[in-house]
Amino acid sequence: MSDDTDAQRPKRRIQGFGRRTVLRGAALGAAAPLLPATTAVSAAAPRRAPAAGSASFRWLGTSGWRIDVDGRTVLFDPYLTRFKTGLFDGGFKPGTKLRSDPGLVREHIGHPEIVLVSHSHWDHVADVPHIAKSTGARIVGTETTFHLLVAFGVDPAQISVVKGGEVLDFGGLTVEVVSSLHSRNKRHSYFAPGTLNAPPAAVPRTISDLPEGDTLAFQVTAGSGGPSAFLMGASDFSERAVQGLSPDLAMVAVPSSASTSRYVPRLLRALGRPGVVVPVHWDNFEEPLSEPPRRDPVMDLDAFTTQVHQESPTSRIVVPDYRTTYGADMRPNS
Repeated sequence: MSDDTDAQRPKRRIQGFGRRTVLRGAALGAAAPLLPATTAVSAAAPRRAPAAGSASFRWLGTSGWRIDVDGRTVLFDPYLTRFKTGLFDGGFKPGTKLRSDPGLVREHIGHPEIVLVSHSHWDHVADVPHIAKSTGARIVGTETTFHLLVAFGVDPAQISVVKGGEVLDFGGLTVEVVSSLHSRNKRHSYFAPGTLNAPPAAVPRTISDLPEGDTLAFQVTAGSGGPSAFLMGASDFSERAVQGLSPDLAMVAVPSSASTSRYVPRLLRALGRPGVVVPVHWDNFEEPLSEPPRRDPVMDLDAFTTQVHQESPTSRIVVPDYRTTYGADMRPNS
């Protein structure tokens, strides 16, 4: 989940949430026009040019992705049901009940073999229990994610707990686990902090029952020749942890505040200025995936793309949409 910006916005008090007060505004204005799905920012060639047919990528909204390689499917942060919480219309309800729509989920996930989870806020994990139980996919995430999924009835043997630094070989698919950080708002705080060292006493029922539980990023590489894709679930990072990853594609979360010092230039330098940069987590994630993406009004997508261009002018910026399947070079498949 993303948090506040420094922009002026109506102030409101959220009752009954105690120490886990929501640290993000929620007024939703008119949708701003989207940038083109593919925007070339320089005539210079990208640092790498993976073969277009070696993998496909579908943006699932928020930070979510479906990656297909030779008939195998990897999901990252698949939040598909996208139920209303009031977050985008000024009346956030932390007691909103969790739910998952099996038919809607089935439309988007295919037959996943691996599900990677960055952290345990609802807009990243709410559909994962259903996906795990209905497909048998291996879930990779933090200890907190493990305990929450077990509480939801997922088989513990199906879940791989990681901390960051692991390099996992899935027989032609390599997953590097990267220790990461959650986004910060203008008060240098974030929504629903906390970790779990055991399953909760009761099955989580509401979005406020899901703590962040530490945050991970992942780099997924298809075969020995790539492409490699760096996947973020929140707009902060550990500079030392990402140093030297050198992905072909970087799916970068757009920040909602300036609390993280020099976020874009530090990240792109540490990643080796990837050939393709794809902004994510800038959309209103309570609108259905059947509609075109609408911008979260607290996210400055234009400023983000400008900073990418300034720091890495040879990177091609691709602003994704929900309906397009992209090749390994993040150009739309015909």
